[in-house]
Amino acid sequence: MNDPIMTIYIEITATHGLSGDDVSVNLLYFHARAEGRLFKGETVTDGIDTQVFDKGQFSLSARYMLEGVDFEGNKCRVFIENNGTTLDNCRPRIYTDSKAISYLCNTELTAKGETVGDGVVIRIYSPV
Repeated sequence: MNDPIMTIYIEITATHGLSGDDVSVNLLYFHARAEGRLFKGETVTDGIDTQVFDKGQFSLSARYMLEGVDFEGNKCRVFIENNGTTLDNCRPRIYTDSKAISYLCNTELTAKGETVGDGVVIRIYSPV
């Protein structure tokens, strides 16, 4: 696999959850820092990852906005919505106000995550 276009370092700040007969829902609030060749920045406020276990099926959906600079040095924001069924099987969607990396809004991206200490590291990959 090629090098990631962005690596997100996540520090969980709070968790809340509920459990029923066949379902549990966990909300994980987090602070994130992004590094990479296209963008560097930090979350503007806590992001949220919603994890649902329903009748043996798992899904996750994380949403967060980062503020920083693109590879041209221009200030910008990046919004990421990352959906998946495991940390190794995620499909992030990126929205940005940066002209330099706006092509990411229409690119099919993949992501792989791993638990590191008390946090998570997410690596986002582009086919181009």
